[in-house]
Amino acid sequence: MVIRYALLLILLFTPAAGAETLRLLVPEMRPVVGEMIPVTVRGEYTSRIALETLIFPDSDAYDWMQLARDDWRQARVNGRAVRVLERRIALFPRKAGPVTIGPLTHHLTIATDTGGRAPLDVNAEPLTVQVAPYPADSRPLAASALKVEDTLSAQPGKLRDGETLIRRVTLTADDTLPHLLPPRPIVRQPWLISFSAPEVREMKPTPQGPETTVIWEWHLRPKTGEPGVLPPVEISWFDTVTRQMQVAQIPAIPFGYASFEANRTSNRSGTGRLSLSQLAIACALFTAGLLAGLGLALSGASPRRKTQVLKLLKRWSPHDPTRRALKAAARTNDLIVLRSATERYLARRRALGLPVPGSATAELDRSIYAAKAGTEGFDPERFRRRLVRGRT
Repeated sequence: MVIRYALLLILLFTPAAGAETLRLLVPEMRPVVGEMIPVTVRGEYTSRIALETLIFPDSDAYDWMQLARDDWRQARVNGRAVRVLERRIALFPRKAGPVTIGPLTHHLTIATDTGGRAPLDVNAEPLTVQVAPYPADSRPLAASALKVEDTLSAQPGKLRDGETLIRRVTLTADDTLPHLLPPRPIVRQPWLISFSAPEVREMKPTPQGPETTVIWEWHLRPKTGEPGVLPPVEISWFDTVTRQMQVAQIPAIPFGYASFEANRTSNRSGTGRLSLSQLAIACALFTAGLLAGLGLALSGASPRRKTQVLKLLKRWSPHDPTRRALKAAARTNDLIVLRSATERYLARRRALGLPVPGSATAELDRSIYAAKAGTEGFDPERFRRRLVRGRT
């Protein structure tokens, strides 16, 4: 009986053949296209390993990269001493739907009890992950963080004459690959001379995921001194932490030479301002030229065309004789005179097709024809101002 129990204990604590295991581990998640899927390849071995080869399989369904060196360590699993291997992989699905990872084979060469060597293959079963479509129509870009840094060599709106502005934009994203970041924005304006330096894309693997950086650099110079504005550039991306779409922005910048702004300010301050007499002469010349042009245009026009043109001129003209008469009538405090002036003012506006309030004379008519006639409570000047402003 004692021998039987001893044999049983030996069987329980002695690793059996085939105790070596290899698995693919993925956390619970519902990734979108382009989002990093952390994959752990975990092996547990009891044999003495002399040589080993483990190759992660490529696929058209995903991109992948190893994040760190293989981690080999001793551990106890279910009461038995094993040698554990962990390899951390970042996998990036290229399409929506089921994505299969594996199978995977670890080729081992183990030391036998007799001092020899023997080959041993340990297999990991394939694993399928359901990938959701990218939640936008834009190019897929999924990251746990994204930062835009905009560096300028000078104040872009106050450049020295002939100076070239160097603009460097650094885009840094966590948990994505360099080729998944967007292409260089096109910086082109009709008033701008631009030269693009070679693009730099870098990636640094970390145990948590890759840190990717892209650097864009432009050398910019305005063709003329006249200021302009470089519009902003928006970069749409999916935040894998908040699970929402976000927009990062390369900001707009003003652009131009400081000398142009100084000259414009100088002109406003008076050195380039026209005197009142010069302005009067310029306005007179402009008016004379306008009238002469209209006279030539109307000389060969039909009577109907002449009438239409004259009507338009009256509509645009700031001179309104009926408005002046309305103002004079309001000063007399004679409501009948004011009523006549009001009617002439409204008749002119109707003839020119200008808007007329529907109840323009209601307040005035009540004051004239009420049972208790008089001007108490009625302000002629206030009535005139409201009528001219169209508020009666």
